Amino acid sequence: MRSPAELTQRFRDRNLKVTPQRQAVFRMLDNNPMHPTADVVYESVAAEMPTISLRTVYQTLNDLVDMGEIHRIELGTRSARFDTNVEAEHHHLVCDGCGLVRDVFADTDDLVPDAGVPEGFEISGTDVVFRGRCERCAGSSNDR
Repeated sequence: MRSPAELTQRFRDRNLKVTPQRQAVFRMLDNNPMHPTADVVYESVAAEMPTISLRTVYQTLNDLVDMGEIHRIELGTRSARFDTNVEAEHHHLVCDGCGLVRDVFADTDDLVPDAGVPEGFEISGTDVVFRGRCERCAGSSNDR
């Protein structure tokens, strides 16, 4: 994802409103590897700027997705997550205990099927989600 200053300019170039609230969303996402939900972004930004609305957060996130600056990902964690790592091809680790999401870089070329793909179907990519328990959750279940 680009820097907050670059995002501000990209929004201006697209004639999208640049407000202090949107800039606060840009700052919250900057170098954030946590794959936050819209609610997490809202809570974080509202701590700095209590007047922000959840609608503004959603609109800003959707604009960033439409611009290719972030990815909206569905990982089966009840809420869409937003991934700021759009540069490197990667997959995700998801903790079944706490919902933590992390990037994982794995060679998945062998996962593309050689047979069984209907004629004319073009595979454009592979999304892999590795599920398990993070170190913290695995440790807490061992303490029981």
